[in-house]
Amino acid sequence: MKIKHFLVAALSLSTTLLMSCSGNDGHNHDHHGHDHSHHDHAGHNHDHSGHNHDHSGHDHSSHAGHDQGSHDGHNHITPKNAGDHGDGVIVFTKDQAKKAGVVVKKIEAGEFNDVIKTGGQVLSAQGDERTVAATASGIVGYVNKSLTDGSSVNAGQGLFTISSKGIVDGDASAAARVAYDAAKKAYDRAASLVKDKIISQREYDEAKANLDRAKADLNTVSGRAATTGVTVTSPISGYLISLLVKPGEYVSVGQPIATVSQNRRLQLRAEVSERYFDRLGNITSANFILPYRPDETLSLSELNGRVVSFGKASAAGSYYLPVIFEFDNTGNVIPGSYAEIYLLGAPRKGVISVPKGAIAEEQGLYFVFVETSAEHFEKREVKLGANNGTSVEVKSGLKSGEKVVVAGAIHVKMAGLSSAIPHGHSH
Repeated sequence: MKIKHFLVAALSLSTTLLMSCSGNDGHNHDHHGHDHSHHDHAGHNHDHSGHNHDHSGHDHSSHAGHDQGSHDGHNHITPKNAGDHGDGVIVFTKDQAKKAGVVVKKIEAGEFNDVIKTGGQVLSAQGDERTVAATASGIVGYVNKSLTDGSSVNAGQGLFTISSKGIVDGDASAAARVAYDAAKKAYDRAASLVKDKIISQREYDEAKANLDRAKADLNTVSGRAATTGVTVTSPISGYLISLLVKPGEYVSVGQPIATVSQNRRLQLRAEVSERYFDRLGNITSANFILPYRPDETLSLSELNGRVVSFGKASAAGSYYLPVIFEFDNTGNVIPGSYAEIYLLGAPRKGVISVPKGAIAEEQGLYFVFVETSAEHFEKREVKLGANNGTSVEVKSGLKSGEKVVVAGAIHVKMAGLSSAIPHGHSH
């Protein structure tokens, strides 16, 4: 009997375990079906255990999908927004341009001269200049307050006054008068004594020579002395090409205080290498830059300049040929100055060129800023050719008709640097 009951219990337990295993298999199947198809909502409603697993899977999928979509969307939005104006485009408003002095000009292909860059010197015509020297020591002043370099002057015209008042050496005119009076008395005495042979003829001659010197000294300042001091005049008629002193400065006797030239024309002498000999005949003009005016290019065409001559043989021991120009001296060019010279030769047509101020340099590369649309600029690399001192030939990188920043390019460049967004920016 006991054996019978044991067999029944064992059979009942086996049946329960078998049913349990079958239910678990069904659960696993429902779970896979929900994850992949999302069509079996019946399994989700009836199987509570399956609901828990499916819900967990649903949350994970939704969260992962949200993160991925958000991340992908952010990466796509940033380049799109940054590229609305195109890669490398700089936004520079009209108000900013006005304040910064930015000038935009339409560039057209045109004529550009062949250029030979060299050095040389500004010269004055030989024998045309005279130096005006101080005739007394003292404080200098101008006779005419409007006296400037380039002023026209006449021979004998008063240019400066020199006052010795308050100076240790005293007034030159008064000193000359005292010296003359003393010499005159000595001479008169010697003249009366020599008649009676009380003094020798030699002593009389010395007294007379002293009187003559004193008279000459007096004449030097006499007639030019005024209440303001001794007047210094121009020795020749011509043009005042350099004032060497300013009002209120102290000068000594014999000190140069001005230079007057009979000719208002100056010469520019360029020294050209022999290898350019075959191109010298084509030279028509020149531009030049002076060391004391480095930011200004002077053009002979604007100074009524012309070619005087060019050398056909070099001097002994030299490998350079001289090319000489003549131009008007407007008073702001100092004779004797060395110059950086750009000789202008045969013209070439169809050349694109821009002013020097349009070029920006970075690590040996050259760029210009092209206006692509209103208030939008593109930084563009260009290849340069000849430089004539005012403009630069552009061999590639620009087309005729494009608008380029010709002044204030540095401000546009800085605007581009300040608005640049680093690659990979994520905020």
